[in-house]
Amino acid sequence: MHHTPLIATIVAGLVIAFVMGAIAHRLKVSPLVGYLAAGIIVGPFTPGFVADANLAAELAEIGVILLMFGVGLHFSLRDLLSVKNVAVPGAIVQIAVATLLGMGLAWALGWDPLAGFVFGLALSVASTVVLLRALQGHGIVETERGRIAVGWLIVEDLVMVLALVLLPALAAAMKTDGPMTWSTLLVPLMQTGFKVTGFLVVMLLVARRVIPLALHWVVHTGSRELFRLAVLAIALGVAFGAAVVFDVSFALGAFFAGMILGETPLSRQATEETLPLRDAFAVLFFVSVGMLFNPAVVIEQPLLLVATVAIIVIGKSLAAYAIVRLLKHDHRTAITAAASLAQIGEFSFILASLGTGLQILPPEGRDLILAGALISIFVNPFIFNALVPKRQEKGEPVEPPNEAARRRDHVVLVGYGRVGKLIARDLKARGKPFILIEDQPDMARAAKDAGLDVVRGNALDPAALHAAGIDDASKLLIAIPEGFEGGAVVEAARAIRPDLAIIARAHSDAEVAHLEAAGAGEVVMGEREIANRMLSLCAVPLVRA
Repeated sequence: MHHTPLIATIVAGLVIAFVMGAIAHRLKVSPLVGYLAAGIIVGPFTPGFVADANLAAELAEIGVILLMFGVGLHFSLRDLLSVKNVAVPGAIVQIAVATLLGMGLAWALGWDPLAGFVFGLALSVASTVVLLRALQGHGIVETERGRIAVGWLIVEDLVMVLALVLLPALAAAMKTDGPMTWSTLLVPLMQTGFKVTGFLVVMLLVARRVIPLALHWVVHTGSRELFRLAVLAIALGVAFGAAVVFDVSFALGAFFAGMILGETPLSRQATEETLPLRDAFAVLFFVSVGMLFNPAVVIEQPLLLVATVAIIVIGKSLAAYAIVRLLKHDHRTAITAAASLAQIGEFSFILASLGTGLQILPPEGRDLILAGALISIFVNPFIFNALVPKRQEKGEPVEPPNEAARRRDHVVLVGYGRVGKLIARDLKARGKPFILIEDQPDMARAAKDAGLDVVRGNALDPAALHAAGIDDASKLLIAIPEGFEGGAVVEAARAIRPDLAIIARAHSDAEVAHLEAAGAGEVVMGEREIANRMLSLCAVPLVRA
């Protein structure tokens, strides 16, 4: 048989990652744990098949490029600015606290200050993948506390991008022969600064115009294959060009390529078209990271591992909680931020790999970071479930509308999301009286600012329905996107008003069936209505089922 180490490495990495990722998913933890475990299995520190470490490292570089490209694509300056007053100072102070804690542990181990800095920095940044999964599981991504947590992570990511640029210069300065002076430290940093500035000038003045034009031309060819190839060529080409021409990291080039592309109307299509390949190489990146991990650290240095995990799970989480509370936010927002940060992930692995590659972080530091990541990612869902409240539950206090808002023969509207806002706007324009029920504080506040009558509570709670005047209402409109949760609202309303006209929305046939069985008189399914509208425009009989 031909000797094919590249194929063997890719096949072994992906197959075992799939198996371990499926096990992790079954255990209700992040698949990242499974991917890292797959790397350990095919790594040199465990018996059996050993993948080619050099090839895995090169595949991991592609994974880093595509990961950073994805970070750039999803970077949202608008989202960051909406929570800048808490996310920017909070993230910076929390990074400083966690880095100092890591440096303290490194100092106790006798490492030099730069090694301690890299170690602490790696412990300070949480995984965006793990965070988003936790927020989505609790249904709080679009809430104020969810946006603060995401904005916090955006600031952390930006700080880590800067660190990836500056670390090689710091390493070069520290390795200079002779005594350390300000000039030996500043000269490499200034050289890096000039290179980065040159790269940014080219990206902002040239690439910002050329990339969108090129993509628009490709889109007009009508070829999805060519568009997909163009996006990958931009990601990899800009990253490689940044490294070769400006001597900056692949990561910085890929991040800016993604950020520029993310500003165009084609960003969503670019994300969807490249996602499968990005996911595949991201998996190989995590596998390659797992291959570097020596499991012996768990047995040989248990106390150091406990200290590392304590910094990740307790130290920086307490710092985040205190910071958010000092910035005058409530307990729920503070505990959400704290639990969100009680883990480390992608950037920690990139920093650990870079630190060991530059010979400024000892291998045991890398092992502690990887072990800390595995443990913190594994326990984070349990921490989140124990500490973070989900969407407001039945029985929480209901905030009724003003007495002046009491009405008869009005509409009760549940939900002020994208659909709910459109309904509310139209009802208001027509002069139709209605009262809104909304359980998310930020959405309820936005509705009040728009001059609407709002019941702050959960529509599953009879108290909220009574506060909205369900006894005297003419109709109930359920605009929340979750069809099965909408069915529970229908049942709660039917228990109070069996004769009430109820209209709900759904996304699937199963949700339609559930809502109708619960007692909804009319169910609007988005896809079906789009089809009906398109068919009506060409005079074709409408879709009825």
